[in-house]
Amino acid sequence: MTTWGLILETTVGFGERKHTEAYVVAHVEGPREAALAELERRARAYSPEHPRSPQRRRLFRSGDGFLLVIDGAWQSHATRFAVAELMDDTDRPAPAEAGGGTAPAPPQPATPTHATSAVDSDEDGIPVKPAWWGRTDLA
Repeated sequence: MTTWGLILETTVGFGERKHTEAYVVAHVEGPREAALAELERRARAYSPEHPRSPQRRRLFRSGDGFLLVIDGAWQSHATRFAVAELMDDTDRPAPAEAGGGTAPAPPQPATPTHATSAVDSDEDGIPVKPAWWGRTDLA
């Protein structure tokens, strides 16, 4: 099944620090049309931080997505919404083996680095000697 990334590119900052940043806002599995429908829903509902005093809002459909142009009191801000097929992802979990292999074991919780033995505490339950400091010279 195809995985589609819903990508948002938006204008952030002001003046000379104004630039474009891209975000993957969601993944959709299935046909491209389903991904485009979800993208359109998100584009229509999107409320950007800038401009703070919007005067006019226009949503355009383009080949792979949508372009939202919002005119403010002084400047226009644009946000592009695109759908793109996910080809590779370094954080994607490894697929299960086709021959009915077992799934990898879930990660175990981290072992605490401080001592977990009984600690002298005050009436609020706060340790008198903070064990997380790892210092033995405190009394």
